[in-house]
Amino acid sequence: MKILKISTLEKGWANRDDLLLHASFQILVDFVERERPFEIVDWKEDQRHRDAAKEIRYLYRWWVKIRLQRHDPLDDLKEGERPSMEEQLKPIYESDGKTVSHYELTRQPEKYPKYHAALEKFWNLKKKWQDEDQANLIRLIKIRQFLWT
Repeated sequence: MKILKISTLEKGWANRDDLLLHASFQILVDFVERERPFEIVDWKEDQRHRDAAKEIRYLYRWWVKIRLQRHDPLDDLKEGERPSMEEQLKPIYESDGKTVSHYELTRQPEKYPKYHAALEKFWNLKKKWQDEDQANLIRLIKIRQFLWT
């Protein structure tokens, strides 16, 4: 039986899109670190091998170094600049007593302006990061036939 241990995900539930991304890059990391292809394979054999080696090196470096440098702007907030968890999770009730699907803070950005500015910045970064993850996952899939020793 083959078991893939994904070091970049915490134990517990993971959304399938994240699982696919992290599992794919764990395979790349295991390939580079355990199989040591740059010591075994002749990557100068032809242009395809040279290009694949360049992609493997880039994608590996991006996953283990560059991607890890992402910074959540919400982490920069000080005490009192962000709502408590109770405030974040406080539902709004309609006049008929039914709970709506959003929370009070979404209607009161003036209460925590730095939080809402950081939250907006985070959502913009998250979109950029998702696009970058997608592009690099596609790049990895395109060179998968070279992941052997």
